[in-house]
Amino acid sequence: MAVTWSITNTEYNNDSDKGVVHAAWQCTDSEVVGSGDSAVTHTGTVSGMESYTPDASADGYVAYASLTEANVVAWVKATLGSDEVTRVETKVAAQITKSKTPPTGWGVPW
Repeated sequence: MAVTWSITNTEYNNDSDKGVVHAAWQCTDSEVVGSGDSAVTHTGTVSGMESYTPDASADGYVAYASLTEANVVAWVKATLGSDEVTRVETKVAAQITKSKTPPTGWGVPW
């Protein structure tokens, strides 16, 4: 299992700077149980969106054309803070655990 943070989309100002005003993100992980035809992939996903006020004159400003996903993921994690990043990753792991050991089941006894 390896948690993956990704940026699914950005919204930017429609001007020459194209400063990012929103970043949609996703945190995912998966675990495969079994092998071959009986393998089952259990996944967990948490998504969100963060807002920004771009300032092209600010120190460290990165032009839109020069942005990388890693840049924006770093912004998102900084905006969320380490406690919230941990909470998100814990929630993803809990979804996988619940998928592997569901608290309820379906069927009939006959």
